Amino acid sequence: MKKVLLIGNGAREHVIGETLKRSGAQLFCYGKAKNPGILELAEDYHTGSLENSDEIREYALKVKPDFAFIGPDDPIGGGLADVLLEVGIHSVAPLKTVARLESSKGFTRELVHKYKIQGNPNYKVFLNEEGMKEFFAELGEHFVVKADGLMGGKGVKVSGDHLAGHKEGLAYARECLHAAGRVVIEEKLVGQEFSLMSFVDGKHTVEMPVVQDHKRAFEGDKGPNTGGMGSYSDANHLLPFLKPSDLDEARTITHRVAQALLKETGCEFKGIMYGGFIATASGVRLIEYNARFGDPEAMNVLPLLNSNFAEVCEAIIHGDLDRLKVEFAQKATVCKYLVPDGYPDKAVKGQKIEIGKVPPGVKMYYSSVDQTDEGLILSSSRAVAFVGIADSIVEAEQLAESTCGSVKGPVFHRKDIGTAELIAKRVAMMHELRRLRPLK
Repeated sequence: MKKVLLIGNGAREHVIGETLKRSGAQLFCYGKAKNPGILELAEDYHTGSLENSDEIREYALKVKPDFAFIGPDDPIGGGLADVLLEVGIHSVAPLKTVARLESSKGFTRELVHKYKIQGNPNYKVFLNEEGMKEFFAELGEHFVVKADGLMGGKGVKVSGDHLAGHKEGLAYARECLHAAGRVVIEEKLVGQEFSLMSFVDGKHTVEMPVVQDHKRAFEGDKGPNTGGMGSYSDANHLLPFLKPSDLDEARTITHRVAQALLKETGCEFKGIMYGGFIATASGVRLIEYNARFGDPEAMNVLPLLNSNFAEVCEAIIHGDLDRLKVEFAQKATVCKYLVPDGYPDKAVKGQKIEIGKVPPGVKMYYSSVDQTDEGLILSSSRAVAFVGIADSIVEAEQLAESTCGSVKGPVFHRKDIGTAELIAKRVAMMHELRRLRPLK
């Protein structure tokens, strides 16, 4: 039995812990709060700051795990894998130098450009304001401004959605410069976004089923950006608006980026490489990379993993992923997050919610909630995720939606995620962009 130290306490870590436990692992957890779901899975659960690498190292030395699995972006970007490796503990998470793939948008854009990898939009990385106004003028009305650092999925602002013209774009770019000393400005791409996550051992990549996330808070893709309100995947591991060639392009980009990281830094990326891509009229483009599982996307793919997850993790660490046959069930999934009323800007907190019976075919994952003697109490962030798993997206959506509707308390969710109507709009958009007949 493998002993695994899980770092983190969100819904992403809940599904990681569940999948490790299903593979026969013995689970220990270090998190900033106690996740009720992980609490049931773990042999021991220590709470503390995820920024306190010394405390995490001491707990790891006490546990003596076979390996650690680091879930969230902040400790990965902060170099926790390096700290643990110094005391002989390997992690399913990249070392700090290659974790820059997520922690620095500018680093990734320049890496892709330097190694002539397809996928970059027209972009520039700025260290000061010189040339900014001219580049905004070159891009015209359609532009994106990206903070060059870890922003919890909320550091990107897009013209038309968040920024009304060059004046607001320049103001936000200055704000990013002041915070991090670098800012990325690039063209706004038109198309449909998708997430392709890969297991990476430094040389080899193994792709998971492709997923589409929904960042906007309200139905119809309205409202402020969030950490993700839900996501879906299809039984054929593609998406209704994608062609097989789109997936091939994204897979090639990820494989080449993994190779480029090794050439550039001399360090192998070992962990989860999560590519945010967009299918456009002229092919697939890279939006960004994350250096860990997506939340909620992890909840779409890990319940479908038929292979032994602990063995996959060890293959990532040892660099021999190519010897494993990694398989996922041919099922569709729809994940919907319940969040506090007012989320994300003025979320209620400290209120009680009641969860009804979770039916067969639905998985439940706890995020930012606290189990007390009075019941399940909300924090100000995402609370609970329900994942419907079925033979089709339609069936999976119905399962997730009916379960969300059984929860009592001051929470809401996006009812349109995974619905035939919303997906049809995405398919129609891509058909129009590509000027093709409807996909069969």
